[in-house]
Amino acid sequence: MSDTAAMPPNAGEATAQAPVLAVATRQREAVAATETPTPALSPSIFPPSDAKPATEPAATGIGVLLVNLGTPDAPTATAVRRYLKEFLSDPRVIEKDSLVWKLVLNGIILPFRSRAKARDYGKIWNREKDESPFKTITRSQAEKLGSILEPLGKHVFVDWAMRYGSPSIASRLEVLATWGCDRILVMPLYPQYSAATTATVCDEVFRFMQRKRRQPALRILPPYYDDPYYIEVLASTLKAEIKELPFTPEVIVASYHGMPTDYVRKGDPYESHCVRTTELLRRQLGFDENKLMMTFQSRFGRAKWLEPYTIATMKALAKKGVKNIAVMMPGFSADCLETLEEIAVENAHVFKRYGGQNFAAIPCLNDSQAGMLMIWQLAMRELKGWV
Repeated sequence: MSDTAAMPPNAGEATAQAPVLAVATRQREAVAATETPTPALSPSIFPPSDAKPATEPAATGIGVLLVNLGTPDAPTATAVRRYLKEFLSDPRVIEKDSLVWKLVLNGIILPFRSRAKARDYGKIWNREKDESPFKTITRSQAEKLGSILEPLGKHVFVDWAMRYGSPSIASRLEVLATWGCDRILVMPLYPQYSAATTATVCDEVFRFMQRKRRQPALRILPPYYDDPYYIEVLASTLKAEIKELPFTPEVIVASYHGMPTDYVRKGDPYESHCVRTTELLRRQLGFDENKLMMTFQSRFGRAKWLEPYTIATMKALAKKGVKNIAVMMPGFSADCLETLEEIAVENAHVFKRYGGQNFAAIPCLNDSQAGMLMIWQLAMRELKGWV
């Protein structure tokens, strides 16, 4: 889902990145034995992020745009401040466009939180590509989906964008349009719907459409929180990961990004979607609510958010005598600051500080073969009638 610090995002320590990434590698290896291999990448299917308009665009084409929340362009206070300002200025994220909020945002939150978050991003930063893991994974998801969709023909193009930061939704929609795409499927990679995630992606897409005289036909992927294959992939990936652990978790926690309870009271279905995903996971795994718990992370500010809070649950379970725990993040389509740092480091530290011994952060589906086949199935379902 995200890479931020409010209504999606939060933070901790560098040492957990290696184990988390190692677990991600095990995930891919474990699932690879049971899944159809993903075809090799075909660059012609995927327009590069710096693609220039085609001199002679195709007469007709189909575009598929994967969208995730966003990430700063650099692990610096300046870049993080720019990113957070765009993110926290979105009225879908912070629903109080008051003078007091603007003063707090610009006078307190941005100056101080930007520096703290820049340090956190620095701990998980992909130094080889000079970008956050969130961006690396999202790009890879798009490239692999393009490869899988290659048999449909060269008139199908797959690209990716971020709601906040770069590449922007408008810039990539423009590229797809110049490549001759008169039909575009937008795929917000948020399993559970929220106005602060899915709806704001739609807002940005519609703003782009308002500026176009010649508009492409448009489809948007609906939330897939109860999709049978999504549930199956989450369950099978969890089982494969647990099998590889050197300990047996007494409790498994499904941690979702949090949300102010006021948003739910106003009609946002996010909480009910998270509940349904968890219920279906329990049924698939044969677990009860004590074995597979549901919590909410990344609380921001002083308002009441959805409970129970993940970090408070870590403390409570440890004090209760639980020694071994695993945490999965079903609402995140790719590992980001909230999973690699907030969960794998900060929450692990709290759990062990209060008496816990073994902690495992289960990787997101990312660009694993199982995860990519899920995205492919969702794409093919939404492309019916076009391909």
